[in-house]
Amino acid sequence: MRRAAGLVLAACCTGAPAADPPAPAKLSLCMTCHGRQGISVTPDAPHLAAQPKIYLEQQLRAFRDGKRSHEVMNVVAKPLTDAEIEALAAWYAAIAIDVRGK
Repeated sequence: MRRAAGLVLAACCTGAPAADPPAPAKLSLCMTCHGRQGISVTPDAPHLAAQPKIYLEQQLRAFRDGKRSHEVMNVVAKPLTDAEIEALAAWYAAIAIDVRGK
C-alpha cells in the first residue's frame, strides 16, 4: 500500500510553485487528491482552497492523532509535525477563490 501511494504521489507532483511563498515541503502529499491549488482532483476529497487555516490545522491534527478516521488521510498525516501542518494549512488558506464564478 505504501509503495503504491508513493508511486501515485511521485507521478503527479510536477511543476513550479504558482504562488509567491515557496510551497511547503510536504505539499506533494496533499496534491495527489486535493490539487496544488486546493481544488480536489478526486471525487472523495474536499477542496482545500480558501478554507480557514485553523480549520485545516485542526483536521490534519485529528487525522494525525487518530481522532478522525480516513484510510488515506491517517497514513498521510501520521508523520506530519506541527510546523508542517501549520505550513500546509497556511498554503491552502491563502489561496483565493472567486465564488461568483467569474
